[in-house]
Amino acid sequence: MTGPHEELATDAYLGPVIEAHGRLTIEPAADFFQRFVTSILRQQVSMASAAATRERLFDAVEVTPGGIREADDDVLQDAGLSRQKTRYVNNVAWAFEQRGWSKAHFEGMDDDAVRAELTDVTGVGTWTANMQLLFSLARADVFPVGDLGVRKGMDTLFDADLTRAEMVEEAERWRPYRSYASLYLWRVEEDIAESVAEVVGED
Repeated sequence: MTGPHEELATDAYLGPVIEAHGRLTIEPAADFFQRFVTSILRQQVSMASAAATRERLFDAVEVTPGGIREADDDVLQDAGLSRQKTRYVNNVAWAFEQRGWSKAHFEGMDDDAVRAELTDVTGVGTWTANMQLLFSLARADVFPVGDLGVRKGMDTLFDADLTRAEMVEEAERWRPYRSYASLYLWRVEEDIAESVAEVVGED
């Protein structure tokens, strides 16, 4: 039985990207809650800004559900969280404590059920839920079309200004390994796109 890399390597679009970047893997997060908080910090800000806030936050408090809930809001905001994100990380900490969120809790649930439960908490949108499916729970077939990097990768790879609906339709070619495809979409570069155009042109 072939795996995701072998399957995707035969794709005219992704094949050259896989050849260039090798075998990218998806592993469950070592600490689900800390990975979740990191995703919230990354909402609608640059990676550099989120990384700086993360470093300050992890220095300031114990990043556990209890540690976040016990921390004074001023401490969280001094670390760089907005009032809104302060509320969001507290909401998620509450869900971990009161709803029993954990990797084991979601293990028997399909992706849509996980999304539904996660997005029931204020501050957790579809993008954040998809990041947990991908990077916390290591689900194999997630396509986060709401992610800007994925959309840029799709536009470059297909050399077209695709709508989100068109991206979702095109990504069907990578099912049931769309999570792995997404890892490569984040790494699409101009020189890779040119090699893809050559391969696709031969079909």
